[in-house]
Amino acid sequence: MSRPHPMMFEQALASAVRAPSPHNSQPWRFVLDGETIQVWLDRARVLGVADPLAREARLSCGAAAFNAVVSLRAAGLATVVRTIPEPGEPDLLAVLRLDGNRKSTRSDRDLAEAVFRRHTNRRPFEARLVPPATRVALKSAALQEGGQVEYLDTSGRYSTVTALVRRAEALQENDPAFRAETASWLRHDARAPDGVPTIATGPPPYGTRAVSLRASHANPALPPREFEQDPVLAAVLTRDRGPDAEVRAGMAMQHVLLTATAAGLATSFLSQPFETPQTRDALDRIFDGLGQAHTLLRVGYGQPTATTARRSVADVLTRRATPDVLTR
Repeated sequence: MSRPHPMMFEQALASAVRAPSPHNSQPWRFVLDGETIQVWLDRARVLGVADPLAREARLSCGAAAFNAVVSLRAAGLATVVRTIPEPGEPDLLAVLRLDGNRKSTRSDRDLAEAVFRRHTNRRPFEARLVPPATRVALKSAALQEGGQVEYLDTSGRYSTVTALVRRAEALQENDPAFRAETASWLRHDARAPDGVPTIATGPPPYGTRAVSLRASHANPALPPREFEQDPVLAAVLTRDRGPDAEVRAGMAMQHVLLTATAAGLATSFLSQPFETPQTRDALDRIFDGLGQAHTLLRVGYGQPTATTARRSVADVLTRRATPDVLTR
């Protein structure tokens, strides 16, 4: 195996920080130790009200790990990922180790390119059907990472889950602590390195709709718009539960999101029912028998919107040893 150039690791980490996270909180830290990348949970950036058990934060860190893996694969490097590798270090969520050379595939390169285009689209989607072949591709993406995609419109769970989304949204809007936490992550400067900038919010919804998008991410300066009546909603699940499953679910989720981006689809999250205890328990019961539901994705065709900024790699990286330079 020829040794990787250090720039390959720089690119992998630049990809990692493009992962999604609740309110763009970016709850991750990385340690580069030789040719190993460690992914750590940053407890200081876990949402205390919406995510007290750090479930969503671990999903985000799993997504960051997958971005790094995709970048290395596209560069021709095979990578082995161990999740929750040290029982005594619960915040060490994943370790990425190189495992020889591999020939990058078109899919590797498409996913790596999609990393820098993928973003949460909080605006209305077009009234276009997602093709059956694309829906199958998203399911396959999750399966490759040990996850599962369940489309609500074909599972008989659509109306029950969307009712929970609306209930959770109402509970959050009436919770001063939740509203204050959300407001603390809103940004007026599009160049802010974290949080949700105004430019990335959506218009207030007009008329009735199947689900409530997060009201706190609506921009009152925009004219109200009608959102799609029956959006494609997909749950990402794993068969097992716990912190390890949450990290792996984040990897599956990100594979789905990048596959959707590469196919020209827009995506956003319906996180509300995961963030209130009353609806979280009900959601678990709805998916009982299938596994643990970790997130709900809204999928469709949308108009291009701006990406949000991220902290620099230097802000989230500790170097213990520099990778060896490429042999000539």
